Amino acid sequence: MAHVPSSDTSKISLLTFEEALRPTDLTGYDRSRWIYVPDRYSEYRYVLGTRGNKPLITIGINPSTAAPDDLDNTLKSVERIALRNGFDSFIMFNVYAQRATDPDKMEKEFNPRLHDENMKAFRYVLSLSEKPDIWAAWGTIIEKRDYLLRCVEDMVDIGCGFGARWWTCGNRSAKNGHPHHPLYLRKDSSLDEFDVRQYIEDLKNIK
Repeated sequence: MAHVPSSDTSKISLLTFEEALRPTDLTGYDRSRWIYVPDRYSEYRYVLGTRGNKPLITIGINPSTAAPDDLDNTLKSVERIALRNGFDSFIMFNVYAQRATDPDKMEKEFNPRLHDENMKAFRYVLSLSEKPDIWAAWGTIIEKRDYLLRCVEDMVDIGCGFGARWWTCGNRSAKNGHPHHPLYLRKDSSLDEFDVRQYIEDLKNIK
């Protein structure tokens, strides 16, 4: 299934993260197993993952069509690698919350309100772990929009306050050192420590 944004997110009604976190009666999935915010399909998604005591927080660029009990191939790979590396669950988060199957269809103008609510969601996700582990998994797609790197910078600052550790999995891109996307990783791939601040500085120097 493809999802093409109906419009820029500045033109639609957005739930705040706090509002989106409130359960509705519209869902048909097991809430004891899944975290899904908002808990119904929409033009944006803040959080999707499984519940556990030791989640691997995985960061992509933007949400696609995955939902509880209906994971796409990227999310299936994320779950396999999380379990393979000693985690009991995974949380899929994104640099930008607008849903689009094709990243080229993401809005060209940054929506600060959507970003602010997404960062509230990020704080919530980090609060679920004593010492959060974050897998940078956005691939070269981060180059699609100039505002995406600024979003990552905010996430790094927030993560620092929670004592988060950053990881990559698989070879980083030869050109600009971008983290590998999860889709084509071997199921036995291991995590490697990631100096995300140095990565950001290197990208700024390139620009």
